[in-house]
Amino acid sequence: MKVGKNLASMRTVALVVFLFPVVISLFIGTFVMAEVLEKPERELNLWPFKDSGFSFSSSELLIKGLQKEYSTSDTITIQISVTDPSFDCGDLYITIYNSEIVPKQVVTQSGFFDQCFQQNNLLLPIDDKFSEQIDTPGQYEIIAEMNDKTFRKIISANEKFIVK
Repeated sequence: MKVGKNLASMRTVALVVFLFPVVISLFIGTFVMAEVLEKPERELNLWPFKDSGFSFSSSELLIKGLQKEYSTSDTITIQISVTDPSFDCGDLYITIYNSEIVPKQVVTQSGFFDQCFQQNNLLLPIDDKFSEQIDTPGQYEIIAEMNDKTFRKIISANEKFIVK
């Protein structure tokens, strides 16, 4: 009889130790998600740097070579000029959005890492090329973002163009 009683108490302990935390976690997670979904205008701020010196600027970054209008057979080729020396050896991201769709839909995104340019005053991307072709007519927006090497500062520029 003792074996059966011990087995039953071990099952009870196993349920309490393993199953109870899972059930509680699912309950709390469901409650939190329900609260979040009740407020659709709520903005999630995923940049934890805001309170620790994070800065955002757009005056020191220029998109060069972008035309206002392209045909579907044209290739979009641009270069980026950065005048702020604190962004030397940072990461560059270039994203093209379809601005006719709400919210904006990403068409293409490219990342260029460890862009060290200040010594020779080079245009970005270094030893690479941003070149894309968009075959769907519409209105588009291109955003170039440059992070410094510590990811505490970011500068960006955006331009709009049309593909016919």
